[in-house]
Amino acid sequence: MKTRKYFMTSLVTLALGASSTWVLADVSAEDFVEEASAQNIAEIEAGRLALEKSAFHLVRDFAQEMITDHRAQNSELRSIAARKNVDMADDATLASKAKTVILNQYEGTSFEVAYANNQVATHRAAIEYYQEAANSKDTEVRTLAVATLPSLHDHLRKAEALVREVAEYKETVEQDAELNE
Repeated sequence: MKTRKYFMTSLVTLALGASSTWVLADVSAEDFVEEASAQNIAEIEAGRLALEKSAFHLVRDFAQEMITDHRAQNSELRSIAARKNVDMADDATLASKAKTVILNQYEGTSFEVAYANNQVATHRAAIEYYQEAANSKDTEVRTLAVATLPSLHDHLRKAEALVREVAEYKETVEQDAELNE
């Protein structure tokens, strides 16, 4: 009987802890606009870098799509920012800037592999953040987060496919280089 009592107490404690975490995880309009716009700026900058450095058409096509889609997302965020009288980010976060600097060190197929892998990681993180924002008490934040999640999931799916395509492309390029030696 004591074991059952302790088990039930543990379950209640766990449930209360989980529900309080959800409450503490509420995303304000100010935080959402700043974080989401910084993420979008980072995606746009990475996309521009990919257009500049990549010769592989699939990377270039994906990069252009990211630029277009994340600019559109920032336009939607601008509307919320204006209505809520909050500021959008002027720049990517320091961590995103560091990733771009590192990404810029790569050349050729190594760049394309790094870019594709980075896109998978950044979109997974964005999805996690937008899922959290989808629980916001702020109706506009919640609505925009929920509306944007399908696009982010689509970006992730495409980024994962890009990783596979780039790996095949890199293998072909390396084989061609060996044949030409």
